[in-house]
Amino acid sequence: MGLSRVAAARVGSDIGGTFTDFVRISPTGEIRVGKRLTTPDDPARAVREGVHELGGPVRELVHGTTLITNALITRSGARTALLTTAGFRDTLVIGREQRYDIYDLFIRFPEPLVPTELRLEVDERIDRDGNVVRPLDPAQVEAALAGLDVEAVAICFLHAYRNPLHEKLAAEVARRMGLRCCASHEVLPEIREFDRTSTTVANAYVLPLAEGYIGRMESAGLADRLFLMTSSGGLATPATARALPIRLLESGPAAGALAAAAVARELGLTSVLAFDMGGTTAKACLIEDGGPAVAAGMEVARVHRFKAGSGLPVGGPTVDMIEIGAGGGSIARLDGLGPLRVGPESAGATPGPACYGRGGKDPTVTDADLLLGHLDPGYFLGGEMPLDRVAAEAAVGRLGCHPTDIVRVVREQMAAAARTHAVERGKDLRRCTLIAFGGAGPVHAVAVARILGMPEVIVPPLPGVASAFGLLAAPAAFEYAHSLPALLDGCDWAAVGSLLEDMEARGRQMVGQDDVTVKRRADLRLLGQVHELEVDVPPGRAGRAMGEALRKTYAAAYVRRFGLMPEGNPIQVLNWRVRVEGPKPQMPLPAVPNGIPRPKGMREVHGWGATPVFERNTLPAGFTLAGPVIIEERESTTLVGPGDRVAVRTHGHLQIGLGGPRP
Repeated sequence: MGLSRVAAARVGSDIGGTFTDFVRISPTGEIRVGKRLTTPDDPARAVREGVHELGGPVRELVHGTTLITNALITRSGARTALLTTAGFRDTLVIGREQRYDIYDLFIRFPEPLVPTELRLEVDERIDRDGNVVRPLDPAQVEAALAGLDVEAVAICFLHAYRNPLHEKLAAEVARRMGLRCCASHEVLPEIREFDRTSTTVANAYVLPLAEGYIGRMESAGLADRLFLMTSSGGLATPATARALPIRLLESGPAAGALAAAAVARELGLTSVLAFDMGGTTAKACLIEDGGPAVAAGMEVARVHRFKAGSGLPVGGPTVDMIEIGAGGGSIARLDGLGPLRVGPESAGATPGPACYGRGGKDPTVTDADLLLGHLDPGYFLGGEMPLDRVAAEAAVGRLGCHPTDIVRVVREQMAAAARTHAVERGKDLRRCTLIAFGGAGPVHAVAVARILGMPEVIVPPLPGVASAFGLLAAPAAFEYAHSLPALLDGCDWAAVGSLLEDMEARGRQMVGQDDVTVKRRADLRLLGQVHELEVDVPPGRAGRAMGEALRKTYAAAYVRRFGLMPEGNPIQVLNWRVRVEGPKPQMPLPAVPNGIPRPKGMREVHGWGATPVFERNTLPAGFTLAGPVIIEERESTTLVGPGDRVAVRTHGHLQIGLGGPRP
């Protein structure tokens, strides 16, 4: 490696629906940022162009992408077959046999990713204890797969999480026949047949797409090393991402949550709502005790975006957040005699909002913000991308409503989503601080916080590229989970100890570093219950002492969640989880100026009148302002309303105290 590479930088690149964001950190701590319109026909093209534009050699490129999510939502993945145990070909259709809305007579579920004719059976059976009941005949596998016109095969046999012998044999046959395949014991070795099958199928469905995309990123030669962000907020190598692309499902949004968590730790905030509003979507995530909550899975491609059970379940560790189609590019429509609707359809990067001047005709949130005076048409992206006010007026005029209507509706939608997310987790947002980022987040954050009754908003430095910044703050990490169902009083502790050690060893190998932190957790429930609670597993050897500690921890968690712990009910442990995490990188912060700033001008804002505008990079630490005021920077704009106050914290964070009138 030459001297130029020794001094090379790290770059974070996050692909969004409208913009692709970049942050470059040099070895000396210098920060450079960039933002380009996403290239939907070839997302890697915007990454290549953006990295080259920032200049200089790159040691590490850390990448977040919406490729996997978009493929599942738009059904643009590979033609996939499912190989399963005889009698279980319709698992994907039967699902959990639950109606997510018992009063909907016309209830709909998403169509399975694998059509009926490609759901294939073989005569094999392993029982719930892992014993072979009917051996697998490899010739049956070969006959079932022969002549199939598919790009990938998902293999999911009954109880393979207890004994993967038959899945391994079937995978050997499929690969020998030249087929891409993945097996459930590799993707999600956990109990619950529908979730395990759905996740394995989704992984196979995006395998060819991920292979091609990651291959193009590697062949571009943009950096010495390439890493991809996983849904749980860790970094994975290209090899891992190729094998388990479903782990990239919430890649970009997870990075934003990590950025918000870093801000919360720095400011000593223990209860935070991260609010990320970009060009296409808005995300909300609770941050407690310095980190985002991580769920054991999620749903994608919901038929009804706020109704759990109406989507495709995907297992695996995922930053727990809610995401809705409400961004700067969200399109406003009037449906017949119905109310005004904003999103989830987005103008995206092509053609984009009408004001981008790229051929868009539909009115969007960004068009409304421009007309209301929230945005400076000559300073969007620092003046690199002037906005067309005339085009925005024409688009909103055709809709026949006032721009304030569009803005009010999208803010109420985002607040409703955040409130739903918090209530389902027993959190009172009136006791939380909102951390706002994303290109459009600071524009609407104070208004959303006011609707939710929140007392304070924090806008960190460089909010428009916070997700790209979060990519560089992420540690190398990987998490394994495995089902080993047993009553807590009857656990085979030798088997538990062996399983935990094996998952830790594989995690250490994945992370590839000596300095790691190992976190162990388990899913427990009362015998007969459907849902379980995840609790920490104490350090030390697996044995009776561990069992007693788990019993006490579970009882305390149960009381916190439900208020009362029933006496005398046996406790069952279902899954064991191990996360291996490397050290978090040290992140520099932008320099904060000195001196007394002056407004760079005044702008007429609807409802506020003539409003002072400040350049953010001129605001020193300790400086305070009373609203209404506009604070602009290259990638975003912060609106502070009448009656509110903003103070600049030590490292340049804007702390906004809400004192204005409640809606």
